[in-house]
Amino acid sequence: MKKHEYHNGEVTIIWQPDLCIHSGICVKTLPKVYHPKEKPWVKPENASTEEILAQVAKCPSGALSIKK
Repeated sequence: MKKHEYHNGEVTIIWQPDLCIHSGICVKTLPKVYHPKEKPWVKPENASTEEILAQVAKCPSGALSIKK
């Protein structure tokens, strides 16, 4: 299974595209971090670690997770 990692210096967001159901919760919750039409599409430096942790916890498919 593919995994992509995005770092903000404190935590790493792991995105597993094969699990993603494209609910859009990530983009709706933190639009300053998630930009689906850009490469890379995840820019964790645009939010605090606390904001990222709260948002990733809302991912319904588990496609987004955190590595500390």
